Amino acid sequence: MSAPSHLKREVPLGGTARSAIGGNMTITMGIDIGSGAVKTVLFRTEGDRHEWLAKRCERIRRRDPMTLAQEGHDAVLADAGLAPDEVDYIATTGEGENVKFATGHFYSMTTHARGGVYLEPRARAVVDIGALNGRAIYIDERGKVLSYKMTSQCASGSGQFLENIARYLGVAVEEIGALSQSSKNPEKVSSICAVLAETDVINMVSRGIATPDILKGIHLSMASRIVKLLKVTGIKDGIALLTGGLALDTGLLAAIQEEMANEKVNVTAVSHADSIYAGAIGAALWGAYRHAKLNELEAAAA
Repeated sequence: MSAPSHLKREVPLGGTARSAIGGNMTITMGIDIGSGAVKTVLFRTEGDRHEWLAKRCERIRRRDPMTLAQEGHDAVLADAGLAPDEVDYIATTGEGENVKFATGHFYSMTTHARGGVYLEPRARAVVDIGALNGRAIYIDERGKVLSYKMTSQCASGSGQFLENIARYLGVAVEEIGALSQSSKNPEKVSSICAVLAETDVINMVSRGIATPDILKGIHLSMASRIVKLLKVTGIKDGIALLTGGLALDTGLLAAIQEEMANEKVNVTAVSHADSIYAGAIGAALWGAYRHAKLNELEAAAA
């Protein structure tokens, strides 16, 4: 595998990690700053073996993402019982390019692809559904990006939109999936604009449409756009792993599976308990790869 072209920034390595760890063992940290949450993971890598040491996820909720990144950094080190100078490489992704203590930054598309394959080795697509947008990424067995397609910024297929609707309906986010799956007569939202879609929902409430039917209709509308994105990427069959903040929404997963069947798309949509960490995982693993390449270059120069 050639060196990844998506590395955007590099600063010198520091600390005493080599003496602390020794051999070819590497400790890397991945920090994914999204629109809704900051995810941090810590990995130990030795050859092709990757051991997950610690993880942390914090919703931003109007807090400073850079402060949360520092808190995540400190928390995973404390959980793993490691000192800061025992970390060989700190990789950021998402909106984390300005994290001052990071070693390097990687594009989020490639980190989600790599993290997706780590969580589900059979995955040949990753569907990242974040707070503000969604994207479908077609990948190979190594996590290399073959093609991708992203929703428009104003699309109603996002986590923030769904959270706003839940708040309006008086439903906790944790209840959305079960309520959606209990729907008997879903009312589909037609607009792709979040503002107009919210108006549609207000009209549904005034017409007495049941909350489960509204939620299932929203899920089906989101699923329809997600399946269209997947089809555009060129994937024909296999497994698509959901990542991002909505990956654990069981109602959305069920709607995507239903829409796959309706559109006769031979792709199986699945989720993982740690799907929200996919970007951070990919950053940590790419960081380990990049660190090894830097060591090889240093050894060759010496």
